[in-house]
Amino acid sequence: MVGEGVLLVCLSHPQITSVLSVSRKPTGITHPKLEEYIVKDFLALNLNDPKLKGYDACFFCAGISSVGMKEAEYRKITYDTTLHFAHALAPNPGLSFVYVSGGGTDSSEKGRMMWARVKGKTENDLMKLPFKHVFAFRPGFMKAVAGQQHLPGLYKKFSWLFPAILKLLPGISSTLQQVADAMIVAVQNGYGKKVIEIKDIKRLAARAQQP
Repeated sequence: MVGEGVLLVCLSHPQITSVLSVSRKPTGITHPKLEEYIVKDFLALNLNDPKLKGYDACFFCAGISSVGMKEAEYRKITYDTTLHFAHALAPNPGLSFVYVSGGGTDSSEKGRMMWARVKGKTENDLMKLPFKHVFAFRPGFMKAVAGQQHLPGLYKKFSWLFPAILKLLPGISSTLQQVADAMIVAVQNGYGKKVIEIKDIKRLAARAQQP
């Protein structure tokens, strides 16, 4: 859901000239700015893959729920895959990396919640890599971008509640448009924090609307 929403916003952004979508399946989107790279297993990516070169930023939006998963399996998907992808990009001062994490992530890596510890280690180790910027975005409930097709069943069922959620619970909710706008502004201009909470997302997104 997040990846599709961010992709649509990037394709419509006037300052973004080219987008490479790296995913396991085709997006189903046709656009003159878009090139697709279908990779069945991100852990099999070559560290010198020429298709990953020449870009200014990576918005890493892949992820999975930890419900029903053992820690080793969840760690492989959440930590190993993300770090391998980051290394495949050949981290350098000309490239920024944005990781979509989650609210409640445990930066200490010592808490009781397995998923929070794993995401915390993922954030921490990404920030050790020599990218220009590394940001860990921790969005909450998100309203989809107009035109999205790949939405979770629960979202479709309860999407009618979002106007009320955004109004009554602004501290735990935002729009996916705001998340994508915030990512773009952060990699363009930097930001004073590496861990981006919902209040930061809204602050960054507001800058995107300024002339």
